[in-house]
This record gives sequence, C-alpha cells and structure tokens, in this order.
Amino acid sequence: MADARTTLKVAPRADFGSRNARRLRREGLVPGVVYSGGAEATAFQVAERDVRNVIHEGAALFDLSIDGGKARPVVIKEQQLHPVRGTLRHIDLQEVKLDEAIQAEVTIELEGVEDAPGVKASGVLEHVTREITVEALPTAIPDKITVDVSAMEINDTLQLSVVTPPSGVTFVVDDPNEVTIATLAPPRVEEVAPEVEEETELVGEAEGEGGEAPAEGEGDSGDSEGE
Repeated sequence: MADARTTLKVAPRADFGSRNARRLRREGLVPGVVYSGGAEATAFQVAERDVRNVIHEGAALFDLSIDGGKARPVVIKEQQLHPVRGTLRHIDLQEVKLDEAIQAEVTIELEGVEDAPGVKASGVLEHVTREITVEALPTAIPDKITVDVSAMEINDTLQLSVVTPPSGVTFVVDDPNEVTIATLAPPRVEEVAPEVEEETELVGEAEGEGGEAPAEGEGDSGDSEGE
C-alpha cells in the first residue's frame, strides 16, 4: 500500500510573515505546515500545481518528502482558499501513524440521481450533507463515501442511518438518524399572480359619489356682503 501512495515533494521554509507569504504566492508557491503529534511543526513551501494535483487525486492519505528526505504519511488538516479566485493560499498537513486510527472529513457523493423515480417525475433532489467525519486507520480512510439514491421517490428523505460505511470505517456522529443525506421534494410549481382588475372609474363619477356640489353664490360670502 505504501508504494502506491502519491508523494508530495516540498522544500523547507525559513522565512515567515504575511509579506513573505505574498511573495511566495506571486511565485506560484504555497506556504504550508506539517504537524507531527508532540513534535515541533515544520514549515514548508510547495508549488501550487504540485499540491493541487495531489488534492485533485482525492486520496485521503499521501506521503510528504521535505527536501528529498524520508517520506512521511500525512493527511490534510486544513487548507485555505482565496475567497474569489479559489486558489490555494495555505495548507496544513498532519503526520499520522499507519497503525493508529484517525478522524478525517470525507466527501459524500450521490449516485443514481437520474434513475430515481422521484427525479423522473420532476421532483427536486437536494444533496443536504456533503461531508462526513469518519474514523479509521489512515490506510482505510476512503477517498469518498458513495450513496445510492436511485430508489428515492417524491417526499423521500435519506438518512445516514441507512448508509453502510466501508469495512473498518466508523461514522463519527451522535445519531445517524438525525443526519440527512438527501431529500426529494415535489416539483416546484410557479405561482402566477392573479390578474388585478384596474378600476376605470372616472374622476367626475368619484366626485359625484363624495357629496353635492356647492350651490351657486355660496362660494364667496364676502362679495355678497359688499353689495
């Protein structure tokens, strides 16, 4: 298994601070840190394209080699992305022991969406939970959890409790019945606003309904007194 793992080759990093980090990013490099249990963390820098390739492979476990040194099994602890461009700005790795169980976030993917009877009936399938925390030996951490939704009907709800984890893997949740993976709602019906009848009432008609017009000569009492 170890021979099949991808090795990410990085260089040590001695300069720190936001100014240095910006310089590295301009040069196409990503600053990172690898943590090793109780040992001191090690800072490194790596070409963004190299670390991107490893991430895109989707493997939860891979090897890290600093400056050509001995490969160390690691998992991704945290990664920071640019909020707009989506580029990788920083990555934290965690060194692991292959004989000790660890917890990791694993992506949940849905399969059979197009075959679901509720989808064929124009229902709306919503993927609610997209990641789940699992516990397993590092070599047993799955790249993803695939959930079959091909049997879902309209108004169905799929909970984590019906999903069987891979061998050697445990879902880290308090109650699987409270974790919703997907729902299938009825078709959305566009509401059409009722036509509003416009009143065509004439101004003169409105005045007539409001009361009698003043009698002739009552408009200005001052003029009559003058005569």
